[in-house]
Amino acid sequence: MLQRELCYAAIGTGATCLATVLGAAMVFCFRRELSHAVQKVFLGFAAGVMTAASVWSLLLPAMEMAEEQGRSVLLPVGGGFLLGGAFLMLLDMLLPHLHLGSDEPEGLHVHWKRTTMIVLAVTLHNIPEGMAVGLSFSVAAQDAAPGALSAAVALAVGMGLQNFPEGAAVALPMRSRGVAAGKAFLCGAASGLVEPVFGLLTVLVAGSVTGIMPWVLSFAAGAMIYVVVEELIPEAQLGEHSHVGTISVMTGFLVMMLLDVVLG
Repeated sequence: MLQRELCYAAIGTGATCLATVLGAAMVFCFRRELSHAVQKVFLGFAAGVMTAASVWSLLLPAMEMAEEQGRSVLLPVGGGFLLGGAFLMLLDMLLPHLHLGSDEPEGLHVHWKRTTMIVLAVTLHNIPEGMAVGLSFSVAAQDAAPGALSAAVALAVGMGLQNFPEGAAVALPMRSRGVAAGKAFLCGAASGLVEPVFGLLTVLVAGSVTGIMPWVLSFAAGAMIYVVVEELIPEAQLGEHSHVGTISVMTGFLVMMLLDVVLG
């Protein structure tokens, strides 16, 4: 059964990683980086998608699983959620990274190249996404009902929709600053590789301990909400005309919600 779960998770996270790779490939078509307005739209959309996915694809299934196991919902769902947020906060404090449009690195002080730290910043976003997609497909592998697989596919589609511009948002600014197209593409594509890695690792952990799945689903939700609140929404609201970011967040939430309702 574990092999089946890993196979499903590899396919799901591989698809979302491919969306990042395709986005990074835009450096071969365009040379200019995305405007600030367009970046705000993409950041807001990603925030909305991740928020909706945290609720419909992670927290609600975690509650249902805890109830089926005859356990209290509060401890595994609430505890897992807080642990996920704490985990991402720790990574945010320790991992050296640099956000797009910023000149102040975060995390531990190191003398790394700017491009390396930008890739690591996007990698932080992709860790909880990989966990979420991997777990969703793992659940689908265990559940024979067609709705489980449809829900996993809906989550992967939603994540893929926001991963495509994310890959472009990493690669195009590098290209505009004179980095060779091939190197810019590799940097953008590399930011998505963490999704299958963490997706498969999470499935391995969840499959090795009986009854831990509600904890792990909530953990992934907490990690995603941390990214949304700490980074995506603030960056989508920077500067004037913040309504663009707000509308994008609502649009992303609506798209992910409809995907889950229609496909799930």
